Amino acid sequence: MTEILWVVLPYVCLTTFVVGHFWRYRYDKFGWTTRSSQLYETEQLAWASPLFHFGILGVLGGHVIGLLVPASLTSAIGISEGLYHAVAATAGTIAGLAAAAGLALLVRRRRLTPAVFRVTTAMDKAMFLVLGAVIAVGVFNTVGINLLGPGHDYRTDVAVWVRSVLLLGPRADLMAAAPITFQLHAVLAMALLAMWPFTRLVHVFSVPLAYVGRPYIVYRTRDARLGGRRPRRGWEPPGS
Repeated sequence: MTEILWVVLPYVCLTTFVVGHFWRYRYDKFGWTTRSSQLYETEQLAWASPLFHFGILGVLGGHVIGLLVPASLTSAIGISEGLYHAVAATAGTIAGLAAAAGLALLVRRRRLTPAVFRVTTAMDKAMFLVLGAVIAVGVFNTVGINLLGPGHDYRTDVAVWVRSVLLLGPRADLMAAAPITFQLHAVLAMALLAMWPFTRLVHVFSVPLAYVGRPYIVYRTRDARLGGRRPRRGWEPPGS
């Protein structure tokens, strides 16, 4: 079971994540969207969406640093273990609670706003369920264990396991020895990666690079006088 969870499952989920995005882009370009519901309701969305997105960006940034940056490197640049864990626990708590609150508000809006609920698909519901579970267990690990509880140095087992998977030499023994809630968080995160390409989460990889070089769109008023004189080149202020 250990080998299946911490050796086989990670590569199955990562492969599904990568291949699934290629498949989605190849066969469902028009479905590559957030399926925005802003047209149906904006007042609640104006609060919930920024709270969730800024919170989740902080969470992802903390995971990148915590899992991919070795403890030896932070020590080498003068950051002590005590300082690192104090900053990580504090920042992680703020970001995690913001993401959790934002997601809760988004789900509440989606369920209680009839127009929004009608356009909610089964995959949306599954995605919100798994994403909510990932965030909830992550907040428990950060607040309940590392901030208020006995603490656990995930950089000695979980982080090393993550890097070993990425370097194609998975060390299942490390995750097998980690606390159960950290194991659950990892399994839920892998499940989210596997379903990611088939949900609205694909919009994370939509970067509007062409927008930067796009020519301006010129809007003109309907002016009856334009038919009686020669039009000028370029832009004219309305009523000129």
